[in-house]
Amino acid sequence: MTKILITGANGLLGQKLVGLLAQQSDIELIATARGQNRLPFTEGYTYRSMDITDRQQVLDVISDVQPQAVIHGAAMTDVDKCELDKEACWAQNVTATEYIVDACKQTGAFLCHVSTDFIFDGADGPYDESAAANPISFYGWSKYAAEKVVQHSGIRWGIARTVLVYGIAHDMSRSNIILWVKKSLEDGKTIKVVTDQFRSPTLAEDLASGCALIATRQATGIFNISGKEVLTPYEMAIRTADYFGLDKSLITQADASTFTQVARRPPRTGFIIDKARTELGYAPHSFEEGIATLASQLQQPA
Repeated sequence: MTKILITGANGLLGQKLVGLLAQQSDIELIATARGQNRLPFTEGYTYRSMDITDRQQVLDVISDVQPQAVIHGAAMTDVDKCELDKEACWAQNVTATEYIVDACKQTGAFLCHVSTDFIFDGADGPYDESAAANPISFYGWSKYAAEKVVQHSGIRWGIARTVLVYGIAHDMSRSNIILWVKKSLEDGKTIKVVTDQFRSPTLAEDLASGCALIATRQATGIFNISGKEVLTPYEMAIRTADYFGLDKSLITQADASTFTQVARRPPRTGFIIDKARTELGYAPHSFEEGIATLASQLQQPA
Protein backbone atom coordinates (compact mmCIF):
# COMPACT_ATOMS: atom_id res chain seq x y z
CA MET A 1 0.00 0.00 0.00
CA THR A 2 1.47 3.35 -1.07
CA LYS A 3 0.44 6.41 0.88
CA ILE A 4 0.22 9.56 -1.27
CA LEU A 5 -0.60 13.08 -0.09
CA ILE A 6 -1.64 15.75 -2.58
CA THR A 7 -1.80 19.53 -2.19
CA GLY A 8 -4.36 21.71 -3.96
CA ALA A 9 -7.06 19.02 -3.88
CA ASN A 10 -9.86 21.53 -4.54
CA GLY A 11 -8.28 22.79 -7.77
CA LEU A 12 -8.64 21.39 -11.29
CA LEU A 13 -5.55 19.14 -11.17
CA GLY A 14 -6.30 18.19 -7.55
CA GLN A 15 -9.82 17.06 -8.36
CA LYS A 16 -8.59 14.94 -11.28
CA LEU A 17 -5.84 13.41 -9.11
CA VAL A 18 -8.31 12.48 -6.38
CA GLY A 19 -10.67 11.03 -9.01
CA LEU A 20 -7.84 8.93 -10.42
CA LEU A 21 -6.04 7.80 -7.25
CA ALA A 22 -9.07 7.24 -5.00
CA GLN A 23 -10.09 4.33 -7.27
CA GLN A 24 -6.77 2.51 -6.87
CA SER A 25 -6.92 -0.09 -4.13
CA ASP A 26 -3.15 -0.12 -3.57
CA ILE A 27 -3.06 3.62 -2.79
CA GLU A 28 -4.00 5.28 0.46
CA LEU A 29 -4.83 8.84 -0.55
CA ILE A 30 -4.75 11.96 1.61
CA ALA A 31 -6.17 15.04 -0.12
CA THR A 32 -5.27 18.46 1.28
CA ALA A 33 -6.27 22.04 0.48
CA ARG A 34 -6.90 25.29 2.27
CA GLY A 35 -10.23 25.38 4.11
CA GLN A 36 -13.16 23.05 3.45
CA ASN A 37 -13.24 20.02 1.18
CA ARG A 38 -14.95 21.11 -2.05
CA LEU A 39 -14.68 17.77 -3.83
CA PRO A 40 -18.00 16.33 -5.03
CA PHE A 41 -17.42 12.88 -3.48
CA THR A 42 -15.91 11.58 -0.23
CA GLU A 43 -15.10 7.90 -0.91
CA GLY A 44 -11.61 6.51 -1.38
CA TYR A 45 -9.55 9.19 0.36
CA THR A 46 -9.09 11.16 3.58
CA TYR A 47 -9.32 14.96 3.54
CA ARG A 48 -7.10 17.18 5.68
CA SER A 49 -7.25 20.96 5.70
CA MET A 50 -3.73 22.33 5.08
CA ASP A 51 -2.67 25.86 4.17
CA ILE A 52 0.61 25.50 2.26
CA THR A 53 1.68 29.03 3.32
CA ASP A 54 1.58 28.01 7.01
CA ARG A 55 4.88 26.27 7.73
CA GLN A 56 3.79 24.67 11.00
CA GLN A 57 0.58 23.33 9.48
CA VAL A 58 2.51 21.79 6.57
CA LEU A 59 5.03 20.15 8.92
CA ASP A 60 2.30 18.93 11.30
CA VAL A 61 0.03 17.41 8.64
CA ILE A 62 2.78 15.74 6.62
CA SER A 63 4.58 14.36 9.70
CA ASP A 64 1.24 13.08 11.01
CA VAL A 65 0.33 11.40 7.69
CA GLN A 66 3.86 10.08 6.91
CA PRO A 67 3.24 9.70 3.16
CA GLN A 68 5.63 7.82 0.88
CA ALA A 69 5.03 10.45 -1.81
CA VAL A 70 3.69 14.00 -2.01
CA ILE A 71 2.23 15.49 -5.21
CA HIS A 72 2.51 19.26 -4.87
CA GLY A 73 0.00 20.76 -7.29
CA ALA A 74 -1.17 23.78 -5.28
CA ALA A 75 0.04 27.12 -6.65
CA MET A 76 -1.00 30.64 -7.58
CA THR A 77 -1.38 30.26 -11.35
CA ASP A 78 -3.15 33.45 -12.48
CA VAL A 79 -0.25 34.97 -14.42
CA ASP A 80 -1.51 38.57 -14.29
CA LYS A 81 -2.43 38.39 -10.59
CA CYS A 82 1.08 37.11 -9.87
CA GLU A 83 2.50 40.17 -11.63
CA LEU A 84 0.28 42.51 -9.58
CA ASP A 85 0.68 40.79 -6.21
CA LYS A 86 4.25 39.51 -6.20
CA GLU A 87 4.26 38.95 -2.44
CA ALA A 88 1.29 36.55 -2.52
CA CYS A 89 2.74 34.83 -5.59
CA TRP A 90 6.13 34.24 -3.91
CA ALA A 91 4.50 33.05 -0.67
CA GLN A 92 2.30 30.49 -2.47
CA ASN A 93 4.71 29.35 -5.18
CA VAL A 94 8.17 29.51 -3.60
CA THR A 95 8.03 29.78 0.20
CA ALA A 96 5.27 27.16 0.38
CA THR A 97 7.41 24.81 -1.73
CA GLU A 98 10.23 25.31 0.81
CA TYR A 99 7.82 24.21 3.57
CA ILE A 100 6.73 21.15 1.57
CA VAL A 101 10.38 20.26 0.93
CA ASP A 102 11.19 20.61 4.66
CA ALA A 103 8.32 18.29 5.53
CA CYS A 104 9.44 15.74 2.90
CA LYS A 105 12.95 15.91 4.36
CA GLN A 106 11.65 15.11 7.84
CA THR A 107 9.47 12.22 6.68
CA GLY A 108 11.62 10.82 3.85
CA ALA A 109 8.82 11.35 1.34
CA PHE A 110 9.35 11.52 -2.42
CA LEU A 111 8.12 14.81 -3.94
CA CYS A 112 6.41 15.20 -7.31
CA HIS A 113 6.40 18.95 -7.95
CA VAL A 114 4.23 20.50 -10.69
CA SER A 115 5.83 23.22 -12.84
CA THR A 116 5.10 25.11 -16.05
CA ASP A 117 6.21 26.07 -19.57
CA PHE A 118 6.23 29.70 -18.35
CA ILE A 119 9.77 29.16 -17.01
CA PHE A 120 10.80 29.62 -20.68
CA ASP A 121 10.92 32.82 -22.73
CA GLY A 122 9.17 31.17 -25.68
CA ALA A 123 11.83 32.17 -28.20
CA ASP A 124 12.36 28.67 -29.56
CA GLY A 125 9.82 26.10 -28.38
CA PRO A 126 8.82 23.32 -28.31
CA TYR A 127 11.17 22.43 -25.46
CA ASP A 128 12.63 19.22 -24.09
CA GLU A 129 13.56 18.67 -20.43
CA SER A 130 17.14 19.95 -20.85
CA ALA A 131 16.22 23.36 -22.32
CA ALA A 132 17.53 26.44 -20.48
CA ALA A 133 14.94 28.39 -18.51
CA ASN A 134 14.53 32.16 -18.98
CA PRO A 135 11.25 33.39 -17.45
CA ILE A 136 9.69 36.65 -18.71
CA SER A 137 6.90 37.01 -16.10
CA PHE A 138 6.92 37.03 -12.30
CA TYR A 139 4.78 33.88 -12.30
CA GLY A 140 7.45 32.22 -14.47
CA TRP A 141 10.20 33.38 -12.11
CA SER A 142 8.33 32.07 -9.06
CA LYS A 143 7.85 28.65 -10.64
CA TYR A 144 11.49 28.54 -11.77
CA ALA A 145 12.63 29.47 -8.23
CA ALA A 146 10.41 26.68 -6.84
CA GLU A 147 12.03 24.17 -9.22
CA LYS A 148 15.44 25.23 -7.89
CA VAL A 149 14.24 24.78 -4.29
CA VAL A 150 13.20 21.22 -5.15
CA GLN A 151 16.33 20.39 -7.18
CA HIS A 152 18.71 21.58 -4.45
CA SER A 153 16.75 20.10 -1.55
CA GLY A 154 18.61 16.83 -1.08
CA ILE A 155 15.30 14.90 -1.11
CA ARG A 156 14.16 12.51 -3.85
CA TRP A 157 12.10 14.44 -6.40
CA GLY A 158 10.43 14.42 -9.78
CA ILE A 159 9.23 17.58 -11.55
CA ALA A 160 6.20 17.47 -13.86
CA ARG A 161 6.25 20.45 -16.21
CA THR A 162 3.02 21.14 -18.01
CA VAL A 163 1.38 23.54 -20.49
CA LEU A 164 -2.06 25.22 -20.77
CA VAL A 165 -4.10 22.78 -18.69
CA TYR A 166 -7.80 22.56 -19.57
CA GLY A 167 -10.65 20.53 -18.16
CA ILE A 168 -13.89 20.65 -16.24
CA ALA A 169 -13.86 20.68 -12.47
CA HIS A 170 -16.67 20.57 -9.96
CA ASP A 171 -17.72 23.90 -8.43
CA MET A 172 -15.21 26.04 -10.31
CA SER A 173 -15.77 29.33 -12.02
CA ARG A 174 -12.69 29.21 -14.24
CA SER A 175 -13.40 28.57 -17.88
CA ASN A 176 -11.03 27.26 -20.53
CA ILE A 177 -10.54 27.87 -24.23
CA ILE A 178 -12.86 25.04 -25.30
CA LEU A 179 -15.79 26.12 -23.12
CA TRP A 180 -15.24 29.80 -23.98
CA VAL A 181 -15.22 29.15 -27.75
CA LYS A 182 -18.24 26.84 -27.52
CA LYS A 183 -20.32 29.30 -25.49
CA SER A 184 -19.32 32.36 -27.55
CA LEU A 185 -20.16 30.70 -30.86
CA GLU A 186 -23.43 29.26 -29.53
CA ASP A 187 -24.34 32.81 -28.46
CA GLY A 188 -23.47 34.08 -31.95
CA LYS A 189 -20.59 36.23 -30.72
CA THR A 190 -17.56 37.07 -32.83
CA ILE A 191 -14.34 36.18 -31.03
CA LYS A 192 -10.73 37.23 -31.58
CA VAL A 193 -8.17 34.48 -31.09
CA VAL A 194 -4.40 34.78 -31.32
CA THR A 195 -2.38 33.10 -34.07
CA ASP A 196 1.10 34.00 -32.78
CA GLN A 197 1.26 31.98 -29.56
CA PHE A 198 2.05 28.26 -29.57
CA ARG A 199 1.24 25.79 -26.78
CA SER A 200 0.72 22.06 -26.13
CA PRO A 201 -2.78 22.11 -24.58
CA THR A 202 -2.98 19.53 -21.79
CA LEU A 203 -6.11 17.72 -20.67
CA ALA A 204 -6.26 17.87 -16.85
CA GLU A 205 -6.81 14.10 -16.72
CA ASP A 206 -3.55 13.60 -18.65
CA LEU A 207 -1.59 15.81 -16.26
CA ALA A 208 -3.08 13.87 -13.33
CA SER A 209 -2.03 10.56 -14.89
CA GLY A 210 1.51 11.88 -15.50
CA CYS A 211 1.84 13.07 -11.89
CA ALA A 212 0.48 9.75 -10.63
CA LEU A 213 3.02 7.84 -12.74
CA ILE A 214 5.89 9.95 -11.34
CA ALA A 215 4.67 9.61 -7.74
CA THR A 216 3.87 5.88 -7.76
CA ARG A 217 7.13 4.98 -9.53
CA GLN A 218 9.08 7.64 -7.62
CA ALA A 219 10.61 8.56 -10.96
CA THR A 220 13.35 11.12 -10.42
CA GLY A 221 14.22 14.04 -12.67
CA ILE A 222 12.26 16.43 -14.88
CA PHE A 223 9.41 15.21 -17.09
CA ASN A 224 7.41 17.14 -19.67
CA ILE A 225 3.78 16.17 -19.05
CA SER A 226 1.61 17.89 -21.65
CA GLY A 227 -0.56 17.28 -24.69
CA LYS A 228 1.21 15.86 -27.73
CA GLU A 229 0.38 18.60 -30.27
CA VAL A 230 1.69 22.16 -30.56
CA LEU A 231 -1.21 24.43 -31.54
CA THR A 232 -2.06 28.12 -31.61
CA PRO A 233 -5.16 29.26 -29.69
CA TYR A 234 -6.68 30.04 -33.11
CA GLU A 235 -6.18 26.41 -34.21
CA MET A 236 -7.69 25.24 -30.90
CA ALA A 237 -10.72 27.46 -31.49
CA ILE A 238 -11.21 26.18 -35.06
CA ARG A 239 -10.98 22.54 -33.91
CA THR A 240 -13.46 23.23 -31.11
CA ALA A 241 -15.93 24.80 -33.58
CA ASP A 242 -15.48 21.82 -35.92
CA TYR A 243 -16.12 19.32 -33.13
CA PHE A 244 -19.35 20.97 -31.98
CA GLY A 245 -20.47 21.91 -35.52
CA LEU A 246 -20.44 25.65 -34.79
CA ASP A 247 -19.93 28.66 -37.10
CA LYS A 248 -16.20 29.12 -37.68
CA SER A 249 -16.73 32.42 -39.53
CA LEU A 250 -17.28 34.03 -36.10
CA ILE A 251 -13.63 33.26 -35.21
CA THR A 252 -11.28 36.06 -36.27
CA GLN A 253 -7.49 35.98 -36.23
CA ALA A 254 -5.58 38.35 -33.99
CA ASP A 255 -2.05 38.71 -32.71
CA ALA A 256 -1.01 38.95 -29.08
CA SER A 257 -0.21 42.66 -29.37
CA THR A 258 -3.94 43.43 -29.72
CA PHE A 259 -4.55 42.24 -26.15
CA THR A 260 -3.40 44.21 -23.16
CA GLN A 261 -2.22 41.85 -20.46
CA VAL A 262 -0.32 42.79 -17.33
CA ALA A 263 2.25 39.99 -17.60
CA ARG A 264 4.26 39.02 -20.67
CA ARG A 265 3.50 35.61 -22.20
CA PRO A 266 6.11 33.42 -23.90
CA PRO A 267 5.21 33.36 -27.61
CA ARG A 268 6.22 29.81 -28.56
CA THR A 269 6.38 27.05 -25.97
CA GLY A 270 4.96 23.56 -26.28
CA PHE A 271 6.77 20.44 -25.12
CA ILE A 272 8.56 17.43 -26.53
CA ILE A 273 7.20 14.54 -24.44
CA ASP A 274 9.34 11.62 -25.66
CA LYS A 275 11.00 11.15 -22.26
CA ALA A 276 7.70 10.82 -20.36
CA ARG A 277 6.36 8.43 -23.00
CA THR A 278 9.46 6.22 -22.93
CA GLU A 279 10.32 6.25 -19.22
CA LEU A 280 6.85 6.50 -17.68
CA GLY A 281 4.55 5.06 -20.33
CA TYR A 282 2.75 8.42 -20.40
CA ALA A 283 0.12 8.44 -23.17
CA PRO A 284 -1.82 11.71 -23.51
CA HIS A 285 -5.04 12.25 -25.47
CA SER A 286 -5.10 14.17 -28.74
CA PHE A 287 -6.73 17.62 -28.62
CA GLU A 288 -9.84 16.22 -30.36
CA GLU A 289 -10.07 13.44 -27.77
CA GLY A 290 -9.71 16.09 -25.08
CA ILE A 291 -12.63 18.05 -26.53
CA ALA A 292 -14.67 14.83 -26.61
CA THR A 293 -13.82 14.20 -22.93
CA LEU A 294 -15.08 17.66 -21.98
CA ALA A 295 -18.18 17.26 -24.15
CA SER A 296 -19.13 14.03 -22.35
CA GLN A 297 -18.50 15.65 -18.95
CA LEU A 298 -20.77 18.59 -19.87
CA GLN A 299 -23.59 16.12 -20.37
CA GLN A 300 -23.23 14.56 -16.93
CA PRO A 301 -25.44 15.91 -14.19
CA ALA A 302 -23.46 18.09 -11.79
